[in-house]
Amino acid sequence: MRNIPIPGVFAPVWRKRWERFADDKRGLAAVEFAMIAIPFFLLIFGLLEVCVIFIMSSVLEHGASEAARAIRTGQFQQAGFDQAQFKSDICAELFGMLSCDSKLQLDVQTFADFASTGNPDPIDPATGDLATGSFGFSPGAQNQIVVVRVFYEWDLLIPVMSAPLANMSGSRRLLQATIAFRNEPFGNSSATGT
Repeated sequence: MRNIPIPGVFAPVWRKRWERFADDKRGLAAVEFAMIAIPFFLLIFGLLEVCVIFIMSSVLEHGASEAARAIRTGQFQQAGFDQAQFKSDICAELFGMLSCDSKLQLDVQTFADFASTGNPDPIDPATGDLATGSFGFSPGAQNQIVVVRVFYEWDLLIPVMSAPLANMSGSRRLLQATIAFRNEPFGNSSATGT
């Protein structure tokens, strides 16, 4: 730095100023922090978003599993409950961490065998919204195979930074819990499994 020639009449004055500026180390930490702050905060907030999504997915999975137990054992069918009651049972297991409004959707279907159950993508590729047209509620009878799918439309906390996590339109991520089981032989004890 000291060997840079500065031509002109004011060369010695400018040279001294340049040398003082180049040797000045004040504010160096602030400049270094400014250079790494944006990537650092992107990493931290992105990690927090992923952690929150993981926790909420686990909570949804727990709620669906606990509520589906009443279907599997036949308590739900024998009591004559409906979809609203099942949704209420799921909501009771969510620890108040997820709201039980229109963001929570259910699909309970019965199948002839486990091979035909499948798990089709519920997101409409044209609109990016949840396609609920094929959803139903059929808890099944004894020994029938039932698949319970619970969906929750999670609004991302930091939409701009978490855009790669969105799998729905409007900076949302679809959380899904799926439980497949065969109902127990409840009710008539002489019934045989299929």
